Amino acid sequence: MDDDAQPSPAPKASWLERLTHFLLREPENRGELVDILHSAFERHLLDADALAMIEGVLNVGDMQVRDVMVPRSQMDVIDISTPPDEFVPFVIEAAHSRFPVIDGSKDDVLGILLAKDLLRFYALDEEFDVRDMLRPAVFIPESKRLNVLLKDFRNNRNHMAIVVDEYGGVAGLVTIEDVMEQIVGDIEDEYDYDESEDNVVLDRRGHWRVKGGTEIGDLNEAIGASFNDEEFDTVAGLVTNKFGHVPKRGEAIAFDGYRFQIVRADSRRVHSVLIEKIPQFTPTVGDD
Repeated sequence: MDDDAQPSPAPKASWLERLTHFLLREPENRGELVDILHSAFERHLLDADALAMIEGVLNVGDMQVRDVMVPRSQMDVIDISTPPDEFVPFVIEAAHSRFPVIDGSKDDVLGILLAKDLLRFYALDEEFDVRDMLRPAVFIPESKRLNVLLKDFRNNRNHMAIVVDEYGGVAGLVTIEDVMEQIVGDIEDEYDYDESEDNVVLDRRGHWRVKGGTEIGDLNEAIGASFNDEEFDTVAGLVTNKFGHVPKRGEAIAFDGYRFQIVRADSRRVHSVLIEKIPQFTPTVGDD
């Protein structure tokens, strides 16, 4: 062996190995674990996305279905008595992959209709019975833990569940996407609000989809309103103040001649809202 040969450098430890070494301090409770994770982030052992996902995993164990479900009042459903030529345009407009099918009332869910199952029938213009196309609906309580629900979704290959209250009435619905978003953040597809678009977007119904971070002055200019911007700078701040709390998705309120419905929000802030100009509206929060 050549005496002048230099020993090869040791391979650089991976971020996981460095993090594991850092965690050998053995936190005694969850609070200490979170503190250690934040310290690891400050030392550049974790990036912001990894830290957010780990915290999301920890939080999912403490959350219940009622915390993330789509409330009953915001459920897009199909009534079994509605002819296909009437509900198919609704399916296209809503752009969901699954729809609960009811028999007159949201408390009477017959099953789940997959939008893709409509393709061959609608394209070929054939007669068909929606009842023959329904998949079984899964019913779960509001109190079910999200980590348990996620495991059930994976084991049973389900993507949607109907949430019922203690009296057996339908309280809302939850999808696997709703659960995963608590871990990885918002999951957007081609039908979601594009973050690269303008802050204020007018849709086909004449409603405005507005980012929470939009300056109130910019909103006023875009829709011809006159909301006060002396106390708050952004739409999110204005709306949160009107609710008196950080609202959840689906909640709605009206003031100054406009109705505001929360499209996207998390436990800390409002991400986007749907604004509709109306003469009068009774504020409602939660179920119908």
